[in-house]
Amino acid sequence: MKRLIHFLLLAIAFTSCKSTSTAVSKNSNTKSESKKENRYLVNNLIEKATDNIGVRYKAGGTTKSGFDCSGLVYTTFESENIKLPRPSYEQAKVGKVIPLNDAQKGDLIFFKTNKSRTINHVGLITEVNSDEVKFVHSSTSKGVIISSTKEPYYKNSFEQVNRVIP
Repeated sequence: MKRLIHFLLLAIAFTSCKSTSTAVSKNSNTKSESKKENRYLVNNLIEKATDNIGVRYKAGGTTKSGFDCSGLVYTTFESENIKLPRPSYEQAKVGKVIPLNDAQKGDLIFFKTNKSRTINHVGLITEVNSDEVKFVHSSTSKGVIISSTKEPYYKNSFEQVNRVIP
């Protein structure tokens, strides 16, 4: 009997730990409805992130009192019930890696700054033009700002773009 109760408790625990990290709603009947929902989601993510422009940089920060780069992305996606890993190098493993010239609003953009061998910086793409990608991120010197891949610092340290929201 004790073993049965233990088994049932484990079964309940495992079924209740289902992840809520579904980036795409499964309730859509058509592709166009799904695309519309994703566009709405992307716009919400960008709005949430850009609402933090001017917030100072804080290592390990995930609140309005200060953000680090991955903390900003983590908190932004969490606001839409999308669970991402906390560090930027782990966030870089989520979704599908795509070419920079295929980047879209809502994609994540990753960098290896200061000659790092591993990804150590992330931003959320807010705008894409033919020759430039703009992204919101938390920089150590200026806090939450929008930057561009045209800036030499980011052009030279660019590593990859990941699509988390299809």
